[in-house]
Amino acid sequence: MYYFLDDQISFPHPDAVKPSGMLAIAGDLSLERLLLAYHFGIFPWYNDNEPIIWWCPKPRFVIFPEKVNVPKSMNAYFNQQKYQVTYNRHFTDVVRFCQLTPRNGQDGTWINNDIVLAYTSLYEMGYALSVEVWDGDELVGGLYGVNLGKVFYGESMFSLKSNASKFGFISLARRLAKEGYYVIDCQQPNPYLHSLGGDFIAGHDFQTILRNNRIEWLR
Repeated sequence: MYYFLDDQISFPHPDAVKPSGMLAIAGDLSLERLLLAYHFGIFPWYNDNEPIIWWCPKPRFVIFPEKVNVPKSMNAYFNQQKYQVTYNRHFTDVVRFCQLTPRNGQDGTWINNDIVLAYTSLYEMGYALSVEVWDGDELVGGLYGVNLGKVFYGESMFSLKSNASKFGFISLARRLAKEGYYVIDCQQPNPYLHSLGGDFIAGHDFQTILRNNRIEWLR
């Protein structure tokens, strides 16, 4: 049995999560609910024909910014500055590209129009961040996520040219490391993120990071 959310802005404790990582169903994508969810490492992930499903996987797949792995194949990209990177210049464009860019082996993405509107609202309130990767004047890659205190929750990325999203992610990780961020939450594991240094940590260790982040942020 899963927890069904009502109109009250609340969630079950992350320790109540099922082995699948699913924590709760229903609710809405209001700014207040999203902020509460991310403070505790909970995020929405669902298909368009489903109710909203809220997840809090254990163990958690993360990348520590100072430990981001730069594959040898990327060295030439950075040495030659093949691409240029900006931040928070075209947030909605990045989300739309993540929504619409075809992916190998997938018919589409989980990003629907409600997600676009909800995360744009987070961005407008200063709680989300986009990375834009440029080849001259052309937007060729990028990523976006939720940015709370010293934790970045990666949501999605896209690439229209070779290694453009990887260039953007490594650039962001280096910036976050300089700014003293605790962790980049990858939410779900995949080989792409594993190649960049992603690995699992225990659920209680992840919650400790989030608790320390909340304490520091509220000082």
